[in-house]
Amino acid sequence: MKTSLKLSINRQLTAHNSTPMKKEEIPQDPGALNRLTKELSYAVDEKGNYTTALSAGWEVKNTALDVAWNDVDKRINDAKQKVLTGEASPLLYYMELKLMDPAIVSSYTGFWKWQVKKHLKPSVFNKLPEEKIKKYAQIFEVTVDELKNFK
Repeated sequence: MKTSLKLSINRQLTAHNSTPMKKEEIPQDPGALNRLTKELSYAVDEKGNYTTALSAGWEVKNTALDVAWNDVDKRINDAKQKVLTGEASPLLYYMELKLMDPAIVSSYTGFWKWQVKKHLKPSVFNKLPEEKIKKYAQIFEVTVDELKNFK
């Protein structure tokens, strides 16, 4: 394990397991979400009073997020290949892209979960009425044409 990673882990464990973290000890390790958001952390100020401060993140959490997002990217790419090879309908790709599963899609469309799963088959999807495809296009924020003519 890298020395900096060990230090970061030790810093977090010490802060969480024994004494409260001091405000100036809040990690500011840049990560993928650094430009988008900051995390609210609790710490103690110089007088020992609890306060809040923003953290850019810490290396361990950033590494875990990177692993998770790499997994999401792989699932999206795998879904795209399945659609392009005719193994799945475009719904699979857009579900992965939007981080949805059949239950979530079902709740947004009003279709039964078993119907959503059935619509993942290209032979079934290609026979869907325009109204059903419009519902899918709306929740995936694409046009009907983009959904029907996946590239």
